[in-house]
Amino acid sequence: MIHIEKTSLIPNWQQELQSAFTDIDTLLRFLKLDTQELAEHYRAASDFPLLVTRSYAERIKKADWNDPLLLQVLPCLDELETHEGYLSDPVGDAQASKSPGIIHKYHGRILVITTGACAIHCRYCFRREFPYSDNSANRSQIANIQQYLAENPDVTEVILSGGDPLMLSDSKFQYLFESLSNNKQIQRIRIHTRLPIVLPNRITKHLLATLKSSRKKVVVVIHANHSNELNDEVESALLALKNIGVTLLNQTVVLKNINNNTPTLTSLSTRLFECHTLPYYLHVLDKVNGAAHFDTDIQHVHSIYAEMQKQLPGYLVPKLVREEQGKSHKSMLQTNYWGINI
Repeated sequence: MIHIEKTSLIPNWQQELQSAFTDIDTLLRFLKLDTQELAEHYRAASDFPLLVTRSYAERIKKADWNDPLLLQVLPCLDELETHEGYLSDPVGDAQASKSPGIIHKYHGRILVITTGACAIHCRYCFRREFPYSDNSANRSQIANIQQYLAENPDVTEVILSGGDPLMLSDSKFQYLFESLSNNKQIQRIRIHTRLPIVLPNRITKHLLATLKSSRKKVVVVIHANHSNELNDEVESALLALKNIGVTLLNQTVVLKNINNNTPTLTSLSTRLFECHTLPYYLHVLDKVNGAAHFDTDIQHVHSIYAEMQKQLPGYLVPKLVREEQGKSHKSMLQTNYWGINI
């Protein structure tokens, strides 16, 4: 039996953030891993530092350098290598930026950069070099967002992104959310967040009340890459969101040595559904600088996906996609029934 109150009654998620791991040596000692040779890890963290919540770290298997959760967050020397075709802005955010905090790529919806802050630094992040200081929608920019919406009446959906929009305090998030909710033009508000996974205590009673108060359709898109990320605490947080009428979807990135095999991804889809969440997108890696070691050969990805289609019911098979700069929509990378690319 799941008790929602256990998650939603803990208000001090910000204090938990203050205890997050920011030092590589401390994290590895917590995980009972050898800390004698750390120079390479610290070099990789010089521009994109380590940040891991304790909640997430507690799900990492002790004394295992190859744990799939650890590999997502531990800086490594591979990040310092340069590879042709890997860019600082692989998905064209700069090209689609219309004003500070507003990215408009696709018809009918805009993306708002709410903050540059995250609760965890995923090493494959496609915005690891994004200029957040010039592109966040702070309180003073709300009027600019409303003006942009007025000038683009075809926009009916706003996507809150970042960083992570749930890194905003309850009061700041409420101000932004209610400002958008009161706009008659908007039909849906979508929130892209990893916090229900890495910091489930963020799903506070105040946040739930804010989301529930809106007459708009609210969609929360989480980001989980492995079923080991989805413990009971995460399930409780997601159930709390489901119980107020939020639509829950998940995005996954195919990551080498982490989830680039059929059993892992089918297990993830099954566990997501147990956690009241539908698989939404399965992304091939965005080719960002420092993340080439996570990339998987596209033919191998197609092979995995064909097997997923055979093993899972259709509603548990995410769409296999790639985001490409300048395109009017995400590119669907489908296979036919014989596993051949189409």
